[in-house]
Amino acid sequence: MPSYRGLFRTPEFTPLFLTSAAHTAAQTMSGLALGTLVYRATDSPLLSAVSMFGPSLAQVLGATFLLSGADRLPPRATLAGVAWSFAAGTAVLALPGLPLWAMFAVILAQGLVAALGGGVRWGLLTEILPPDGYLTGRSLFNMMNGLLQITGYAVGGALVAVLSPRTVLLLAALLYATAAAGLRLGLTTRPPRATGRPSVAATRHANALLWSSRPRRLVYLGLWLPNGLVVGCESLFVSYDPGAAGTLFACAALGMLVGDVIVGRLVPPAVRARLATPLLLLLATPYAFFALRPDTPVAAACAALASVGFGASLVQQERLVALTPSELRGHSLGLDSAGRLTMQGVSAALAGSVAQLTSPATAMTVMALTSVAVTLMLAAQRKEGVAAPVMSPRP
Repeated sequence: MPSYRGLFRTPEFTPLFLTSAAHTAAQTMSGLALGTLVYRATDSPLLSAVSMFGPSLAQVLGATFLLSGADRLPPRATLAGVAWSFAAGTAVLALPGLPLWAMFAVILAQGLVAALGGGVRWGLLTEILPPDGYLTGRSLFNMMNGLLQITGYAVGGALVAVLSPRTVLLLAALLYATAAAGLRLGLTTRPPRATGRPSVAATRHANALLWSSRPRRLVYLGLWLPNGLVVGCESLFVSYDPGAAGTLFACAALGMLVGDVIVGRLVPPAVRARLATPLLLLLATPYAFFALRPDTPVAAACAALASVGFGASLVQQERLVALTPSELRGHSLGLDSAGRLTMQGVSAALAGSVAQLTSPATAMTVMALTSVAVTLMLAAQRKEGVAAPVMSPRP
């Protein structure tokens, strides 16, 4: 397994990494700014949560109609185009007097584009790195996401307080534009990984093929459901404690960073393969204590501890790559990303709805207990599949 430092000696890894960092920073800052803007205007936990995680809801449409392009479009031009579209959309969100319905229309469009971008990015990573380097590379990307979310939420929270949410949205648009320019200049022109034109039919065919394998199907469900339900808890940070939402998001990102370091570099492969279920249980359990309405320091500690469990995604993604043919890896990893983000958006809407009827603390507890139940059911399904006898084909 290559070292983190060795990855940066691989051609094209550095520009892909740095532009992804700029994209993540922009996404973090713009999400917090938009959530704050909507909450101030509506005083609604539901609308605030959906505005922050709404692009995730549209990922299911992107995965249904656009994802065949992940392996059939040239990576450099596609990634640059995605970044430019985010820059333009975020600048539109910053316009004064923009109606709420128009905001959500832009959010929907960004989610559609993001589904394609995730597949192209992770598929390109499997080309840039050798086969034994993907887990290390994905771990480093996750660590970067964690660090930038810590920084982005902390800086974004300060900027929202000192400047305004709309000013922060404009800064995020500038970061997206910087990422687009870096992709155009830093990556080389590569042919698509697969032949044929992108189409809805090709997308549906590949989705059906990937979903037809029971082992892959269980990996997808394990990546999407427990993770998404816990992000539903996080989507209520603004309404749970408006003055400390940036702190709660930053502590959650810190925990995710710690989990990625432990799973990606410190745990031996033989042990790592058995950690998915324990980590997913850790991911949800601390949020059950929000029923006690802890104050900010305790809530931040719970969020940090829980997010260590996000390291389960590395274990599951490593298995997904092993179960997928090379010509479908971009599509497969894009389907994972789109499904996970879609479930996060659905969970944000669900958590916001429960909070609207009860309270943010109650909704977070409900989502956490549901995640625990789903994790245990999926673990039982995997054991059942392993224990099932293999039937010989009939002559």
